[in-house]
Amino acid sequence: MFVDTARVYVKGGDGGNGIVSFRREKYVPEGGPAGGDGGKGGDVVLVVDEGLRTLLDFKYKRHFKAERGEYGKTSNKHGANAENMYIKVPPGTVITDADSNEFLGELIEHGQKLVIARGGRGGRGNSRFATMYNKAPEIAEKGEPGQERYINLELKLLADVGLLGLPSVGKSTLISTVSAAKPKIAAYHFTTITPNLGVVDAGDGRTFVMADLPGLIEGASQGSGLGHQFLRHIERTRVIVHVVDMGGTEGRDPYADFVTINRELELYNDRLAARPMLIAANKMDVPEAEENLKQFREQVGDNYPIFPISGVTREGLRELVYAVADALDAAPQVETQLEEVEETADRKIYRLEEDPDKFWITRDNEAYVVNGEWIEKLVVMTNFTQYDAVKRFQRIMKQKGVDSALRKKGAQEGDTIRIGEYEFDFAE
Repeated sequence: MFVDTARVYVKGGDGGNGIVSFRREKYVPEGGPAGGDGGKGGDVVLVVDEGLRTLLDFKYKRHFKAERGEYGKTSNKHGANAENMYIKVPPGTVITDADSNEFLGELIEHGQKLVIARGGRGGRGNSRFATMYNKAPEIAEKGEPGQERYINLELKLLADVGLLGLPSVGKSTLISTVSAAKPKIAAYHFTTITPNLGVVDAGDGRTFVMADLPGLIEGASQGSGLGHQFLRHIERTRVIVHVVDMGGTEGRDPYADFVTINRELELYNDRLAARPMLIAANKMDVPEAEENLKQFREQVGDNYPIFPISGVTREGLRELVYAVADALDAAPQVETQLEEVEETADRKIYRLEEDPDKFWITRDNEAYVVNGEWIEKLVVMTNFTQYDAVKRFQRIMKQKGVDSALRKKGAQEGDTIRIGEYEFDFAE
């Protein structure tokens, strides 16, 4: 089964909690706080495995959650960091955020990695909060929650050459003849329902990867037929071989077929129309093919090189393979979807940084709702069973201006304040 798209849930591991502990050792009169920090949660990392060719594994497992860090320990010992979770993906995988559609990365080379969900940092133990005014704090942080998100995985095959054409023009026969690929071949439309890859040896030391894509029909760029979902796989090919049924079987006009597919390519992605294209005039063993080829040459002109071939008799295949190899030598590398600009000593990149203390307040029917990354994280990492932790939370709320902002919004004594999943009563 060929699977080239998947929606996956990933979550980095939560950080381990810090602990409250004090030294109670013989002959140590002033032991002091000794609670260690929690360990960092594991990251979720995508890594390329060149042995994979589809996203089939994600059909059966769609949720991935890394382990959380260990809790802090006594005697100022930190908890261990959790191991990262590595998820194997095939080369050519594009990753986007499922909710915002933000482009997150593109993995192409074997062993290439991308951290897709970072683990949370460990909470601090009480020894971190000791000051000259509070030498024995009874406060420790909870671990930071790991990042979680839904992501979309999209596979775009890494092939040098793509075979395009209407159904039953002989693409599968061609790739089975020039390579070791063994696609299903039959005398009906849409025999090929999944892309086939084959390595072609030109015989002079040059090799390339060829992809036989399912047949396209008119309207494929708008979602018609089987081939529309595989148009993405032609994006990375450097050379296109357009296979045309020159025998005119089924009463089709070869030139009309050629124009139809080229139009679909341009509608899907206008850059594809600019790729080097060779025409494989297939089925030259059919009696009507010679006359059709003569007329086809007049209609196409000198815009594209045309190679008469027959997948059955192997006529013209050697000339076609050599021409494809030559076209690949001259063709530029296809740029990836997004190229990250590197910052150097001569080139400074200025980025807009958000205010780290930013928050905003809204009102619903039941409560005042306070949102903001830092404050939601503060609530989750505060242990409200500890008196010192509660006092620290109140102090930060006042210092960051949250209390005064709530008053300006109309909050009064006893009103409900909601931050994340926690609710509080407003107190003057």
